[in-house]
Amino acid sequence: MTPRLDAIGLVAADMAASLAFYRRLGLDIPAEADTAPHAEATLPSGLRVLWDTEETIRSFDPSWTPPTGGERLGLAFLCDSPAEVDSVYAELTAAGYQGHLKPWDAVWGQRYAVVLDPDGCGVSLFADAS
Repeated sequence: MTPRLDAIGLVAADMAASLAFYRRLGLDIPAEADTAPHAEATLPSGLRVLWDTEETIRSFDPSWTPPTGGERLGLAFLCDSPAEVDSVYAELTAAGYQGHLKPWDAVWGQRYAVVLDPDGCGVSLFADAS
């Protein structure tokens, strides 16, 4: 048997704020999860995204502290077109989320942008530039 990637876990300082951000990106997360210590969303591929509050993490790892000094994990959301990259970036920043890199045409052939989630994690938006 070979292990397989089944889930990506995120630690949220504010569960409701984090889930609201990812709902805007199309993840189907039940409203009651906003007040839960743990939440999950299953993507069409079967991969799961998991959220745990900082308190939940500390319940089994008392020495855990939020990371500092830059990102170690990035999530990337495929958009249908370059125009959608621009519109999703505009929608998220208009809603108060911090833009990190405004949309641009990357040398590797994609329209690309980065927005920060409520915990400061960079979330890439991209589409083929053609």
